[in-house]
Amino acid sequence: MSLLSQTLARVKPSPTIAITGRARELAAEGRDIISLSAGEPDFDTPEHIREAGKAAIDQGHTRYTAVDGIPELKRAICDKFRRENGLDYTPAQITVGTGGKQILYNALMATLNPGDEVIIPAPYWVSYPDMVLLAGGTPVVIEGAMENGYRITPEQLEAAITPKTKWLILNSPSNPTGAGYAETHMRGLTDVLMRHPHVWVLTDDIYEHLVFDDFKFVTPAQVEPGLKDRTLTMNGVSKSYAMTGWRIGYGAGPVELIKAMGKLQSQSTSNPTSISQYAALAALEGPQDYLETSRAVFQRRRDLVVAGLNACPGITCPVPEGAFYVYPSIRDLIGKTSAGGTLIADDEAFATALLDETGVAVVFGAAFGLSPHYRISYATSDEVLTDACDRIRRFCEGLK
Repeated sequence: MSLLSQTLARVKPSPTIAITGRARELAAEGRDIISLSAGEPDFDTPEHIREAGKAAIDQGHTRYTAVDGIPELKRAICDKFRRENGLDYTPAQITVGTGGKQILYNALMATLNPGDEVIIPAPYWVSYPDMVLLAGGTPVVIEGAMENGYRITPEQLEAAITPKTKWLILNSPSNPTGAGYAETHMRGLTDVLMRHPHVWVLTDDIYEHLVFDDFKFVTPAQVEPGLKDRTLTMNGVSKSYAMTGWRIGYGAGPVELIKAMGKLQSQSTSNPTSISQYAALAALEGPQDYLETSRAVFQRRRDLVVAGLNACPGITCPVPEGAFYVYPSIRDLIGKTSAGGTLIADDEAFATALLDETGVAVVFGAAFGLSPHYRISYATSDEVLTDACDRIRRFCEGLK
């Protein structure tokens, strides 16, 4: 009898975590490593949020809370949705989890049955398909080509929907591409969804505040109110407020779904960390000037990296609308050989040779469902990014 479950055999470890771990190992061995694989802001959590966490400890907020969030935080989340997205929810329609990942996982585990299909646009965040598989569902991947801004079209969505479709997962701006669905793009998709009332929408809005130039963020239920009763709108404080380690995500949706997710959470983690909940409350209710400050820094870094990569022979790097990633194409490099003798047969070989020969760690595109590409996170300093782009350029110049 095998120790491990058959369910576990359906999924694979996170490639981004694996590559980040490998980069740390090499750095510990004394190698000069630049890791651009982790999706995490490099800023400190704003001071007033840190102080709120300390105050929560001093005030004794260190015991169990309600399973899916303290009332004060749920009310603040309702206020946030009303203020920023024009969406009205009650606290009974809000759930708080241990990071946005738990919100997504709870929703899928609480709703999927064997044979249910979940439409996932590619490139996708690496965890989406595996969470669907863990929940017993079937991922249905639609390719959002670079030529279309890494966005799927209404025609592609229409063709992918079947009687078995349970969810569409939509992430805008996107990890790994930074691509965003403006209102006109989103309207095209919501029009399709309105013709298929059995399809639910799981929207991952975690990068909502990290948008650039004149891009205006919208979320599906905001664009099409008719979808609100079958939409779970997920967000969190990790990326916007540099609170990745605090582990607070939240979602808003119909009461029946929120109750089901709470039931599942009650038998898994129970409540998110009490201290982190009070810090998240300070993030949502306190000064918001940090959002603009960090957004401006990330836009500058985006421009630096896009220019640097487009100066590399054989690399094409589109300009993303948001988040802190770029997803360049290496189509013109496939089949070449590196200075160190590695055949660039695919994007995984490219990423491996780049790390071995230059010390730059990136994530290969196959991990996100679209090759031949790779992902860079530019959530690090200008100096490090400039160095990384120079190393990548020299690596590409050495290919034959």
